[in-house]
Amino acid sequence: MKLKLPKITVWRAIFAVVLLSGLYATYLRIMYGLGGATNLSDKFPWGLWIGFDVLCGVGLAAGGFTLVAIVHIFNIERYKPILRPAILTAFLGYSLVVVALLYDLGRPDRIWHPLIMWNPHSVMFEVAWCVTLYSTVLFLEFIPVVFEKFGWHKPLEWIHNISVPLMIAGVLLSTLHQSSLGSLYLIVPEKLYPLWYSPLLPLLFYISAIAVGLSMTIFESWHSSRAFGRALELPLLASMARVLAVLMSAYLWLRFLDMARRDVFGLLLRNRTETWLFALEIGLMVVPTLLLYQRKVRMSPGALYACVVMILFGFIANRLNVAVTGMEAGSGAHYIPKWTEVAVTLSIVGAGFAIFRVIAEYFPIFEAHPHEHAPEMEKTEADSVAVG
Repeated sequence: MKLKLPKITVWRAIFAVVLLSGLYATYLRIMYGLGGATNLSDKFPWGLWIGFDVLCGVGLAAGGFTLVAIVHIFNIERYKPILRPAILTAFLGYSLVVVALLYDLGRPDRIWHPLIMWNPHSVMFEVAWCVTLYSTVLFLEFIPVVFEKFGWHKPLEWIHNISVPLMIAGVLLSTLHQSSLGSLYLIVPEKLYPLWYSPLLPLLFYISAIAVGLSMTIFESWHSSRAFGRALELPLLASMARVLAVLMSAYLWLRFLDMARRDVFGLLLRNRTETWLFALEIGLMVVPTLLLYQRKVRMSPGALYACVVMILFGFIANRLNVAVTGMEAGSGAHYIPKWTEVAVTLSIVGAGFAIFRVIAEYFPIFEAHPHEHAPEMEKTEADSVAVG
């Protein structure tokens, strides 16, 4: 029997190059430490690996707790077909955040220390514990897929018996650490540029995490429908997009209200890098938010996808502005990531997409088959989008 080799495509070739670059960067990180693999310094110790891999990674994985809350706590059952992919995305996201932390920590072999060396006065201690516990919860929420695949009914029954407290715990833990990531920056009011520093950072981080969780769910559903030949659950995604528009409006309103209260709008008249990057970030959020209020945009797969991609890039811009751009002037340092930092980040992202595809192909991630939702596809949005 002939061994069939996978077809070589442009995307697979790019993925192979990215992965090999990441492996070489990993070698440099292990052999020569942070100084040999990054452009970080004592003045600027947090860069791309924290700004993107952790702050963005945790937020982009927020779709798991958002969908669990919608389906199992608020009992809105019609979103159940997209729940499992959201949980898988969240589980992979948190797992890869832990992998990214291993690169950024000076002593990655001590990543377990917060579990036994308690410092309850530290926000980072709370984040470490919440991420650890929530990653465990996500594993337990995902493991029924494995049990179903192999027909292990008894363990599946055990998991179902504890599913309700498990889901409630997951929502609470995710709420705590999504906001706590913003709390990390409350202690640097003199360093973080005023366009991003705010006493409301924990609340802003939390609201934006919910919004980007919904965006990531729509993004993942769009790509899954194309990759696996499934029908796009357009009425569900359109209703989710309407909620997303409201959430983004609330987020932007809070930011502008807070900026007015702190009297920092005058900074927008300065010709600085921070001003232009702030404008880019806000533009990437405002434009799709306004567009999503239009039904024809929500009901168009291409337009809906374009809007959520803009929101995702706006979210990433915000987190990188907080972690990098907004900290440069106050730190007295200019930071540009080294190619090895970029290679590690891209390889982690690429690995996430690849692992998702493999799991989705061999495990029952999509509970319902496309034809089971064909009648629903014919419903008008008004008939199927009422929430609560």
